[in-house]
Amino acid sequence: MKTLLYVQASPRGAESKSIEVADSYLAKLVEKQPTLSVDVIRLWDEDLPEFGETEANLKTKIMKGHKPEGDEVAIWETISRIARRFMSADRYLFAVPMWNGGIPYRLKQYIDIVHQPGLTWGINPQTGFFGLLKDKHATIVLTSGAYRPGAPIGFGQDYQSTYIRDWLNQTGIEIVDAICFQPTLLTPVPQEGLARAKDAALTLAEQHATSLTV
Repeated sequence: MKTLLYVQASPRGAESKSIEVADSYLAKLVEKQPTLSVDVIRLWDEDLPEFGETEANLKTKIMKGHKPEGDEVAIWETISRIARRFMSADRYLFAVPMWNGGIPYRLKQYIDIVHQPGLTWGINPQTGFFGLLKDKHATIVLTSGAYRPGAPIGFGQDYQSTYIRDWLNQTGIEIVDAICFQPTLLTPVPQEGLARAKDAALTLAEQHATSLTV
């Protein structure tokens, strides 16, 4: 049985447009593939550990080829457990609003926890980073209040899609599809823009369902 990990990066619940669009995609995908197992992570409800001095130093230690010792063992096990939940999925769905040109800090915290050497990536001194995840696929739903592609610089810049795509690629997830509702606040008729995004989500889910063997 295939598993899809659905990461909700917005704290706004039913008011979130990124979650609303992602829910539309997921509902159609499950309708077409009812045996798909779905694991939902609502990041604002998750008990995510801090990634501070001890954790950062431990990550560097592991990058250098050393093993956790003493109290570090339990800390690394907590990090590894969260990372393994991420790694175990076959497919991914992210609902990601744009915050200040980038991603919500809770999603950044989650990424900092799961993105670990020897788990999701390795590094070659000559060629750089390489991903350890294989045969995975991600769908990202991107929303923004004011930013839209091609808008004047006063409406902000996109560090949202570039960041999450680069991170996914670095883990080894190279197939990434995006569904966008941008902007959500300055669209002349917001409901029409939302309807178009949800239609795009349904179309993409139909396409993905035909290629998904569960």
